[in-house]
Amino acid sequence: MLSEPRSGRLAAWGNALLAGFVSPDDAVLAIVGEDAVHRVEGLPGETGPVGLTLALGRLRALGVAGLGVALPAPGHPLGLSGPPDFNARALDAEEAVVCHGAALGLVPEVYEAGPAGDVHVEVVWHCLPVREAPPADVPSLGEAERELAEALREATEVLSRLDVAGSGPVAEAAVEAYRARAERGREILAPGYPPRAVRVLELAQRVGLLISVAYENGHGGAVSASEMAARAEALRPVERTARRAQVAAYNAFVEERERGGH
Repeated sequence: MLSEPRSGRLAAWGNALLAGFVSPDDAVLAIVGEDAVHRVEGLPGETGPVGLTLALGRLRALGVAGLGVALPAPGHPLGLSGPPDFNARALDAEEAVVCHGAALGLVPEVYEAGPAGDVHVEVVWHCLPVREAPPADVPSLGEAERELAEALREATEVLSRLDVAGSGPVAEAAVEAYRARAERGREILAPGYPPRAVRVLELAQRVGLLISVAYENGHGGAVSASEMAARAEALRPVERTARRAQVAAYNAFVEERERGGH
C-alpha cells in the first residue's frame, strides 16, 4: 500500500511525457526507478519485447492521450473496466495501467535475477486489450480528499481503541521517516499534475502507512484471534478508501485533461 506502485510511476511520468512536460529520457528514468530494466511485451505492431522509450512512442502513435491507474483487490475491481482476462491479470498483479484513447492496458510482471546479495529487478509490462468503459469505483479528487480525511480519523480511532502498539508516537515517527525518505527521493507525482492530486496522494500514503504500522508493529493489545480479526475488519474499509484515493490522484491528470484543463 505504501510503496509507490509501478503502475503509478508509469502513468504519472507517461502522462507528463505525452503532454510534453518531460523528455523521454527523464520519463523512463523516473518510471524504472530502482529497477534494472523495464520492457513492454505485446504492443500492436511489435513481434517481441521493446524498451520503454519505444513503447511510449508507439502508444502515442496508436492514439493514447493519457494513462490511468487501476489498483484492484479481491472483490474490488478498482480502476478496471474489463474484459475478464485483463481484469484477472491486473488482480493477480494488484495493479495495472489503462490507456485513454486506445483500448489497451498494461500489467507488470516482476522478475528477480542475479546472485544473492546482488539481486536486481526486471519488469515486463504485458500490453493487452481492454474494454473502453468507465473504470470501476474511481472517485473524483474532491470526493477522495473528503473520504480520506474521514478515513484518517477513523484509522486513528480504531487503532487507539484496539490498543495497537503503533497507534501513537511510534506511528507518527514512522510517518515522518517515510516523508523524509520521500522528500529525498523523486517527486511524489510527475510535472503537470494539479497540486490537489499531490495533496491527496500524500494523504493516501499517510493513511496507508498507519494501516501498515497496525499490521506490522506487533499485536499491541489485540492478542486473541478474534481481536486480530476485529482489527482487520475495522481497517479494511480504511484501506479501501486509501487505495481509491491513490487511483484518483494518479488519474487526476487525465480527469483534468478531459475537462479541458490541459
